[in-house]
Amino acid sequence: MRNIASRSSVGILCACALWVSSSALAGDPIPEGWLAENVEPIGFLDYQDRYAGKFTIKEQDGRWYLYMTVQKTQEGRGPIHAPILRVVDVTDPTNPVIVNDIIYPMDGNMAQVTSQGDLLMVGMSRELTQFDTQNAINFMAEFQPDEVPVDKLTYEGVLLFDISDPVNPVELSHWETGAYGVHRNILHEGYAYLSASAPGYRAQIFKILDVRDPRNPKEVGQWAQFGQQLGEVREDGVIPSFHGPAIISPDGNTAILGFTPDMVSLDISDKSNPRVIGRLQIVPPFVNNVTQSVHSVIPYWDKGLVYVNGEPKIAQCGESLSANIMVQNADPTKPYMMSTFPIPEVPEGFAWDNFCDRPGRFGPHNVNNEIHNQDVMQANNLIHLAYFNAGVRVYDVSEPRLPKEVGWFLPGDPETPKRSQSGYMPISITQEVMIDTRGNIFTSGATGMYVLRNSDELADSWD
Repeated sequence: MRNIASRSSVGILCACALWVSSSALAGDPIPEGWLAENVEPIGFLDYQDRYAGKFTIKEQDGRWYLYMTVQKTQEGRGPIHAPILRVVDVTDPTNPVIVNDIIYPMDGNMAQVTSQGDLLMVGMSRELTQFDTQNAINFMAEFQPDEVPVDKLTYEGVLLFDISDPVNPVELSHWETGAYGVHRNILHEGYAYLSASAPGYRAQIFKILDVRDPRNPKEVGQWAQFGQQLGEVREDGVIPSFHGPAIISPDGNTAILGFTPDMVSLDISDKSNPRVIGRLQIVPPFVNNVTQSVHSVIPYWDKGLVYVNGEPKIAQCGESLSANIMVQNADPTKPYMMSTFPIPEVPEGFAWDNFCDRPGRFGPHNVNNEIHNQDVMQANNLIHLAYFNAGVRVYDVSEPRLPKEVGWFLPGDPETPKRSQSGYMPISITQEVMIDTRGNIFTSGATGMYVLRNSDELADSWD
């Protein structure tokens, strides 16, 4: 093993939104104990025992602003603090500075952020509990009644913001699903593409909103797998569910979805009537854990390829393998799996013989999904993948039939358990990845946000 590095030191406002400026909250020292190969940490922001989810980013007038959602605090762990829409100045990636915290007391939770241009969208849903994150049959797999339930959350669906002033988002509108909310969403050229719950359907389906007038979003189309609408029964027993996000072709006419049990290509040239072009069954052979079974898709439109990964549910490899594959999709009516990605190995002298013995989940999670954003790195020959208890893994896919692991980063473990998506964990957990066009790699997990850079053999190399 070569080049292994380590350091022992080194508009319309919601009535319930509280805006709190926090311009003095600067970046924190990089925690000790990290290990890496061809990747190095350059900055860190401590979450102070809060869990923060997905990222999006915007550059304006030479300054860079990162947006994240900070989750509601967990029951039984002290006072319940409301979710936060957080703005972080990352112009200097070695020193992330919190410049605004927008506190949203709400009955649900903020799930995800996405942006394009001056429009920011925040997803909201029922709060994920530890049961939901560890059990395949959870609220995201339930049937929703035909009628809007009497106990429907006030805050579910999406909030749209104007971020023409990047530090001070202005709320424009609130669109509601009528059920338990949304999960992973994207914006593309005046439309919002959602993984959403819906009355009369099971789990999450694909919805399209027209947001060209963001003060008045309008639903214009949807698509669901057979077996999701009330009364439909699948012979295979699979519960279909759309994790999201959808990825949209540059011309806006095609969507690629990871939609359990398949990878699906849809013709969306008529937004009111999405039609199936082709699909590849992912489950089985890979693990069936409902919504997470087919988690992320990254199309390489010019090469006719699609990267696909799932997400594990059960800690310490207590279930079948999650998908982590490259798909040949040059003919989208006949896609096929062309390669699988190598499974990470522990570094020499590590405390565990393999990552399956290490606490927590081991398997793929998020990649650089926010590729509709003008300030985010586009799909290229390097895939940076959050791998839960195995940190960030870097793959070279220049030869897509033979993906190779060429780098990795393992954060140091916390002194005391820290909150992750799956509850409090005694080890470092890495869950999110976003890469800006400068080559800064933002990751999130149980201890905080790391800013990484490719180094050594991968330094400033992407293609």
